[in-house]
Amino acid sequence: MMWLASSSPTRLLVCAVAVLAASHAGCRNDTAGSGLPLKLVEDLPLPGATSRFDYASVDSTRHRLFFADLGDGRLTVVDTRARRVVRRVPGIPGAHGALVVPGLRRVYVTATDTQELVTVDERTYRVLARTGTGDFPDGIAYDPETGSVFVSNKTGESETVIEAASGRVLATVPLGGAAGNVQYDPVDRRMLVNVQSRAEVAAIDPATRNVERRFPVGGDCDGNHGLLIDPPARLAFIACEDSARLVVLDLRAGRLTASFPVGDQPDVLAFDPGLGRLYVAAESGVVAVFVRRGRTLEPLGKEFLADGAHTVAVDPQTHEVFFPLTDIDGEPALRIMAPR
Repeated sequence: MMWLASSSPTRLLVCAVAVLAASHAGCRNDTAGSGLPLKLVEDLPLPGATSRFDYASVDSTRHRLFFADLGDGRLTVVDTRARRVVRRVPGIPGAHGALVVPGLRRVYVTATDTQELVTVDERTYRVLARTGTGDFPDGIAYDPETGSVFVSNKTGESETVIEAASGRVLATVPLGGAAGNVQYDPVDRRMLVNVQSRAEVAAIDPATRNVERRFPVGGDCDGNHGLLIDPPARLAFIACEDSARLVVLDLRAGRLTASFPVGDQPDVLAFDPGLGRLYVAAESGVVAVFVRRGRTLEPLGKEFLADGAHTVAVDPQTHEVFFPLTDIDGEPALRIMAPR
């Protein structure tokens, strides 16, 4: 049983019962996540009412955090140094993916309801372009070599390739299966994308826009959705939403080398290259933390953090970790944590 700090005896009893019932509903458990190698910095209140937040992205040079507010159809912008919300960009129905590209001063957001990629100016927050995609646009990745943005169309079973500067569609790459998250590998100069219904990771040449290779990731991994690449280690980390596993794909050998249990329905991954820490956020509210040692991972902790804690981002300079949450004491909040 977990005890609560600075709470009345009545509140202690109520919340203890809720913890035992595993409901967590209506109770603020101040020690939730205490088994993780993280400490609470602040719960920053967020404006509006939302049903869900999704992908988040950090520009550490400008101290900005961007995340998709799916429930309100907006892009929310937080000043991570001043600890305040600086803008909410409306008109992005079903906002899912969010990616800031500091070198271009652009933020890219997928509007799933209208099947488009929305390009936002990072300084003025003005919408610069709206580009049609395939069905259910979700994850986003940027290739600096070709200056193109790849958008995963989950049910469209494809990648839409868009010119980053203009918002012009360059190509559509068929995948032959449901598309999960997409990431750019700067070492091999390939775009990697999960193909969930095929239990594969497809490697796309951004120049020719052809699928050049497919890595099988089946076995322990069912529903490969979340994806993150550690380029120097030549590893890809894959969240398997249907089997509640994190698997490690060796990009040199082209095979899985490790598998770990995580929370039910793992979703978003974030990696801190300075500390070598990998964060895995799950729909169940369970967060798992790993550290990379050499070319493998070592678990550091796994515990329930909060309901809906399925998305995470990390600032590589300050090492702060961000969890946009829909319900902290009945209100949406950005939970800011730091390593300990």
